[in-house]
Amino acid sequence: MRKFLDNSLFRNLIFVILVLGTAIGLGYLATRYHLQEDLTQNANNSLGPESVEVLGQLSGPVNITVYATEHDARLGDIRKIIRDFLLLYQRYKSDINLVFIDPEKEAEKARAAGIQLNGEMVVEFAGRSEHLTQINEQIVTSTLLRLAHTRDQILMYMDGHGERKLDGVANHDLGSIFGTKLKQNGFRLNSLNLAIAQDVPANVSVLVITQPRLDLMPGEAGKLLRFVDRGGNLLWLLDTGSLHGLEPLAEKLDIQLPPGIVIDPAAAGMNAPSTWSLGATYPPHAITRNFNLITAFPFARPLVWDENPDWKHNALVEVATRGWLSRNLTLDKPTSPLPAFNEQQDTPGPFVIAMALQRHINDRDQRIVVVGNAAFLSNSYAGNGGNVDLGMSMVNWLTGDEHLITLQPRAAKDNSLVLSRTELNVISIGFLIILPLLLIATGLYVWRKRRRS
Repeated sequence: MRKFLDNSLFRNLIFVILVLGTAIGLGYLATRYHLQEDLTQNANNSLGPESVEVLGQLSGPVNITVYATEHDARLGDIRKIIRDFLLLYQRYKSDINLVFIDPEKEAEKARAAGIQLNGEMVVEFAGRSEHLTQINEQIVTSTLLRLAHTRDQILMYMDGHGERKLDGVANHDLGSIFGTKLKQNGFRLNSLNLAIAQDVPANVSVLVITQPRLDLMPGEAGKLLRFVDRGGNLLWLLDTGSLHGLEPLAEKLDIQLPPGIVIDPAAAGMNAPSTWSLGATYPPHAITRNFNLITAFPFARPLVWDENPDWKHNALVEVATRGWLSRNLTLDKPTSPLPAFNEQQDTPGPFVIAMALQRHINDRDQRIVVVGNAAFLSNSYAGNGGNVDLGMSMVNWLTGDEHLITLQPRAAKDNSLVLSRTELNVISIGFLIILPLLLIATGLYVWRKRRRS
């Protein structure tokens, strides 16, 4: 009997030593290596891949100063809310430094920083700073994205001939969604009337051209050509119809523009008009890297180019694999019945409706993007699919910030759970009555078995 007890004691001692050793080892590994998995449906406790990518491009510390009291009468513990949220960012970037200052106890510091609200934050990176009064992933990531721009980026859009405006709110303008995104990402938007301006300013990062409604004067077209010859970056958004004086620019870039509108039968399968071209095929390029969203281009026109050794051409969007180019349908009659494919007049697809050009000139890389559609970024259609995301990627590439090419945070899935009264009763009885009784019965069974032995 004594020998049995000694063996049992020895086994228990070994078991305790193994448990303690395992616990100590796991504790040590936990301090050295961090491993976690977010199992929530909407990944509420993790950052999106776009935010993680932005953090990976920030070389250097990010300092965040939060001016918040220890308790707010309406929101409660603001500091805990902010700390818990920013912890998601600190998991991916350890040099995000978080400092809290009580604006009531240190009023002088709050006044010097221009603080207006309790909970206001000052985000600093690379010598630049911004104030935040709201906190969510899209706002914080967009702020970091703006601060990541190492220089002021000025986008100018051609004006004075009825073009779409980057800051306009009319349906055909580009300001409400696309223009707002550009501002959120640190771009400054200005208009440019070449009839008044002596030339395109040299500090313009990108010049945006949309379809004019009135003819340009030869002198204005000449200023555009000089801008291209100097190596200026250009985003040209074309529509169907006359170029109204931009023909020399198309010749300069060796681009041919067949007349007509692309008909895409695949759009009808998505309950969209067949005059919409659905973009789902994106040839490899920095702009389309990891881009897999559907885009929609109403009344698009195809782009054809002549190979020129001076330029490197890349297709960006291909559409209408089973479609064709209709020459019988015009924007003047958008509601007219769609014509059937005419072998004598129409051209079968697929078509390239967006392309990128690049060359090295004047000791710099010149970049140009041409899209056979401007409506996809207009206030009426920009909200469709990944239209704005593609537009932002184009601009980031044109400004040389392809490392900032990223998708905007997507909408979260609906995670609501609706249960009937019966289902609620079953769950309540199961957890409150049946499960405890099973545990009690199991305990009694084990106790009686041990007592008999």
